Amino acid sequence: MKPLNEMKVQFSSHSVNESFARVAVAAFIAQLDPTLDELADVKTAVSEAVTNSIVHGYQNDIGVIYLTVKIYENGRITVAIRDKGCGINDVRKAMEPMFTTSSGGERAGLGFTVMQSFMDKLRVRSRSGFGTTVVMEKTLNQRQDT
Repeated sequence: MKPLNEMKVQFSSHSVNESFARVAVAAFIAQLDPTLDELADVKTAVSEAVTNSIVHGYQNDIGVIYLTVKIYENGRITVAIRDKGCGINDVRKAMEPMFTTSSGGERAGLGFTVMQSFMDKLRVRSRSGFGTTVVMEKTLNQRQDT
């Protein structure tokens, strides 16, 4: 299905750009007039995915994060976050709650769980040494004109 509208942006994997990604997605989907709860859900999921790219994908290096948002009929959106970082060896294991590759004890291992809970669908594709793509989907409630 062809999107009605689409946005693409790329940015460096500096941690300060996580908030930029959240706001960029929120501004773009604002045209659908989402509720505050829907907006918060999408922003939280985007934050988790971008943070994963920064912390785990690029680890101590700076790379590029690619963000694509598409709007379809009936209020369905997709958000794709892609990096060319180290990739994930075992996606199924990485998606288990409480699993983390971080050895410092600062990470709870709940990033994918949070994304799944706030979005309708979550797909993760990754290849060790080549990066990771996270695609999230959510259908926003269409408000009726009164």
